[in-house]
Amino acid sequence: MAKHAKLLIHGDRVEKGEIHPFLFGHFVEDIRDHMDAMLAFPLKNMDFEKEAEFAPGVSGEWMPITNGKNTKFALEPPAPRHSGHSQKIRIASDDRCYAGIAQRVSVRGGIRYEAKLFARATKEIESVRLAVVDRLTGKTLGEVEVSIESHDWREYKTELRVSAASADAELRLTISSEEKSWKDSISTGTLWLDHVSLLPEDHVGLVKRDVFDMAKRLNAGMMRLGGNYISAYHWRQGVGPAYERPNVMNEAWDHQADKYFGTIEFLEFCERLGVEPLICVNDGSGAPEEAAEWIRYCNADAEADPLGALRASHGRVEPFRAKYWEIGNEVWGPWQVGHCAAEEYAHRLVAFAKEMKAADPELVLLGCGHTDDAWNRTVLAIAGEHIDYLTMHIYQHYSTYGYPGRDAAERAPAEEKFRAIVSYPEVSRYAIRQAADAIRSSEKGRHVKLAITEYNTMYYPNTIRQGLPNEHTLEAAVANAANLNEMIRSCDIVEIGSFSDLVNGWLGGCIRVGDNYADQKKGRLPGWSGKGDLVYGTPTYYALELFANADIARVVGHELSCDTFDAPKHAWGVPTNGLPTLDVVCCVSRDGRKLTALVVNRSLEDVDAELRVNGFEAAPGAVVREIAGDRIDLVNDVFQPEAVVSRRFEVATEGSGALSLRLKAHSIYAVELPAKQ
Repeated sequence: MAKHAKLLIHGDRVEKGEIHPFLFGHFVEDIRDHMDAMLAFPLKNMDFEKEAEFAPGVSGEWMPITNGKNTKFALEPPAPRHSGHSQKIRIASDDRCYAGIAQRVSVRGGIRYEAKLFARATKEIESVRLAVVDRLTGKTLGEVEVSIESHDWREYKTELRVSAASADAELRLTISSEEKSWKDSISTGTLWLDHVSLLPEDHVGLVKRDVFDMAKRLNAGMMRLGGNYISAYHWRQGVGPAYERPNVMNEAWDHQADKYFGTIEFLEFCERLGVEPLICVNDGSGAPEEAAEWIRYCNADAEADPLGALRASHGRVEPFRAKYWEIGNEVWGPWQVGHCAAEEYAHRLVAFAKEMKAADPELVLLGCGHTDDAWNRTVLAIAGEHIDYLTMHIYQHYSTYGYPGRDAAERAPAEEKFRAIVSYPEVSRYAIRQAADAIRSSEKGRHVKLAITEYNTMYYPNTIRQGLPNEHTLEAAVANAANLNEMIRSCDIVEIGSFSDLVNGWLGGCIRVGDNYADQKKGRLPGWSGKGDLVYGTPTYYALELFANADIARVVGHELSCDTFDAPKHAWGVPTNGLPTLDVVCCVSRDGRKLTALVVNRSLEDVDAELRVNGFEAAPGAVVREIAGDRIDLVNDVFQPEAVVSRRFEVATEGSGALSLRLKAHSIYAVELPAKQ
């Protein structure tokens, strides 16, 4: 039997603060498989950075090919100014064989791929054959012969058309001595490769077309570049010709750093999306002068500044005018390079801010805040006058709700865990209000706003995927939507939000690519489903899309009557008894011509809701957008990529905006009421 609720919207009671479009921002980081999933390159280890793994002398991810007896493979120094290794393949003079290297790859059919090689060879090697072959059938799906013209290093470009899709294919590069007799036995038949890549014709600035299109639909407002890796990231590693960018380790996440999605690539990605970039600078192993140089590289005129001229030499003449810069990432955490106490960070923040503002006085600066009140008050007391925003990261996991450990969380009933996760906005409200009080009581920082530059809602355990958090379930979407409601309610102080992450990555990427469910250390190998290239959204993706595209500008008052529930006590002591089953925020558009009620049903039962409006003349009919499903653990995956999506329908109204609506259990709604003409 359904529960009942009544909602009265006061369309003329506009509350303080404006809902900033940056509130619906997103976040990219070089973490786990984020870049592999986002970028359009189907190959890995394209510059032979990795040491031998599968076979002696053959760089990681690659496999040897030969039908001869004396083929030799070796890793040698790269071309001048390049990073990684060069891959050497040598055919002995008497073998009369073919030899080369191969890599497993997933390809799409009916499209062209741009193939690039950086190579050199002895004079006997006149060409290299590139072929994409289906591993199961052995059928060649596409091939091309590339003439090798010099013993010196050169770049070669060609086009490879793939006739059919294959989730389990190989790219094979081979040279041949078949039907030849070579007199020279010293250097005969040697090829060196310094780079091999494929790029599909429909890529968008190196990003997968489907990923870009889904990111565009998110209407993000702002895109952040940051995360743990940034505390050891030096910006010069990611500029200039890609071949010449250095081969470095990602110190935060212990994998090879991506060098293809650097400064210009990120900023042009933001331009194509139509969003404002937010760049986090390295205050861990970096220096204020380095941050200032990065700003000049991005923003300075090419004719007036040597660093602007450097950017122009890298292919971008016009300055980016990147305005928003964040100083440090989670500096309070011992997992961070440059971790320190609040007082030390605050003085560091002042030094960075002064140097960065000298490079560009128009900058908007964000200082590293925390959910810890003492940290925030110390930073504001010392450095408040130098920043415009104080940052905060809000995550949830099993220990957040007082469970003494993972075992206790696993034993907890599903209904109890659901009540815990959907009560999370109470925690956000506590943290936001505490930080707001610190700001308003600070002599130097009363002008400062809050930026929640990383957030995601999840908890342990997950019996669906080997104990991973429930970051992809419908109930996680319900929790994230309720958390967004709290950020909107606090729009007078919270202006920036960055959902973590955009694509795959750590635990909560809202856009998913393929069947590799990434966790902290491992995941299934891509290709097991035969849908390794499929791009789809999680339930939370559709919640984020719904909120970001709602026509909302200001919060208006409302009165709500509904049932309540009790959630497990929070470890911080935040009250969790008698919480309303419906989490509601009501908003008016900028032109005042539309009211929108954002309603999250935090109940495991349907709710019959009656909605009425005061102070607003509504036209007949309402548009409703709904995100719902029949189970709290429902997920989207490569087999059912649209199990949970946003559904649009219309509802008849009576009088001025009065309507009745059944809110499904564990669901999300946007109810839009247009004004009379």
